[in-house]
Amino acid sequence: MEPDNLNKEQDQNSWAVNAWTLLSKLRDQSPLIQCITNFVSMDLMANTLLSAGASPAMIHSIEEIQDFTPHVHALCINVGTLSPAWLPAMREAAQVASKAGKPWVLDPVAAGASSFRLKACLELAGLKPSVIRGNGSEIIALSKATIGATKVLDSSHESMDAMEAAKSLAQSSGAIVAVSGAVDIITDGHRVVGAHNGVSMMQKITATGCAVTALIAAFVAVDPSHALEATASALSIFGIAGEMGMAMAKGPASLRMHLIDSVYNLDQAAVSSRLKVTSL
Repeated sequence: MEPDNLNKEQDQNSWAVNAWTLLSKLRDQSPLIQCITNFVSMDLMANTLLSAGASPAMIHSIEEIQDFTPHVHALCINVGTLSPAWLPAMREAAQVASKAGKPWVLDPVAAGASSFRLKACLELAGLKPSVIRGNGSEIIALSKATIGATKVLDSSHESMDAMEAAKSLAQSSGAIVAVSGAVDIITDGHRVVGAHNGVSMMQKITATGCAVTALIAAFVAVDPSHALEATASALSIFGIAGEMGMAMAKGPASLRMHLIDSVYNLDQAAVSSRLKVTSL
């Protein structure tokens, strides 16, 4: 075997071992993940976390933040159905999590769709999230602080198009930035890796992006000092589950069911044989 190919195979094995180790830790520790998220995604987000072994808490009332948030293992904030009434709780939860030294993950859904939404996302991004995960359009909007005429929830930019914006946002925010696409891009502002697992039909199921953001929060909860590796591992695990679910599915509805089952049933052999992460 050529040296380059040998190194690539060793890298793949290392990523697979790490992803399986983190999933095993997650299943053993069952971290408590608080999700302040949109109404559309609550069900799939909670079921994804449960099937992976985490414990979801869909608590969003500002009256509960001070008592509850300090005790979670990670926080996930998703602005999908953003309203002025919800924003103070998101802001306070992020501040409480940061003060308590707990990782938190931001999903800036449709960040560039309106000035209200962009301002809110920029404010939250300034509150020291561990990870920011979005599609290409969302990451570009956040990085450039501009409103864009895009389909509200669907990206008009492939993840590769957003790579430079992701690096810039990672450097300015201090967060790991992940850009979902045909290849998921993960960067700390300098190092960039790509996660290549998944199937296109996952885009036909509402809230799969929201669900993988929650899964990232769970993975970061069990290894907060290696957020880039945890993020890439979560994206890979979710993508592998999608591939396995697709083999049994007849369309989006059955894929949703098989996706959740596949996250639950995922074993080391599947992770070792399927996972593909590369340096970019």
